[in-house]
Amino acid sequence: MFFWRGRYGTVELAVTGRRGGASAAPFDGLNLARHVGDDPRDVMANRAVLAAQLQLPPERLVFMNQCHGAVVQVVDGPWPAEPPECDAVVTASTELALVALVADCVPVLLADHDAGVIAAVHAGRPGLMAGVVTAALDAMGDLGARAPRAVVGPSICGRCYEVPEAMRRDVARIVPESATVSWAGTPAVDVAAGVVAQLARRSVPVSWVPGCTREDERLYSYRRAQRTGRFAGVVLRRGEPSPDGDAGRAAYPQLWTVPSGPEEP
Repeated sequence: MFFWRGRYGTVELAVTGRRGGASAAPFDGLNLARHVGDDPRDVMANRAVLAAQLQLPPERLVFMNQCHGAVVQVVDGPWPAEPPECDAVVTASTELALVALVADCVPVLLADHDAGVIAAVHAGRPGLMAGVVTAALDAMGDLGARAPRAVVGPSICGRCYEVPEAMRRDVARIVPESATVSWAGTPAVDVAAGVVAQLARRSVPVSWVPGCTREDERLYSYRRAQRTGRFAGVVLRRGEPSPDGDAGRAAYPQLWTVPSGPEEP
């Protein structure tokens, strides 16, 4: 069910894939979003599968009502009611899995192991322009984070994200690194490159998980299928050290691997 998974000391990070879930066509697989028209019972079953894989009760999964903005919410436990509108969640609590749902946008997972602060960010083109990643870093800093690291998950690549020239120009005024061209040589935007540039400006080390959602059918893509599900970027901090302790933390970038071929059925 995981497209990618890694660990940084007591922090666990993951990107889910499509396979292993209960949803029927056109959501085939592990759709984790309730707002896309999927059967709610299948979505809840899929979320329960994810929770079980993380060895957490389902209520310890913290989702957002994502709205393509830059609002950040700090949480210390499960939502008491429906999730609020926001595009980033930050916590200093343990055994709480923060979830960012995407289907072309960029899932950004942030962690400061020493400070015990983590965040999950949903960064689409509007969120990139609004500064949601930097807002999440600021919120982490308010909780004591001083040396966060980032995982930038798979998203639609610049070659596949064709946009009008005026839109590319508007994004480039804020994040020049995001301006690119499509496979056909037309104007395009690389949102992930823009996110990485924003992280670099804050001196945040980045592990960038390869993969284009439109090109890789192991992931959901709105541009490819329109009516489709959502996969997730997930981050949580355990209350107990990982089995390899400081050795795992020291090897942070090297521990993480990305699947090079199709998942096993």
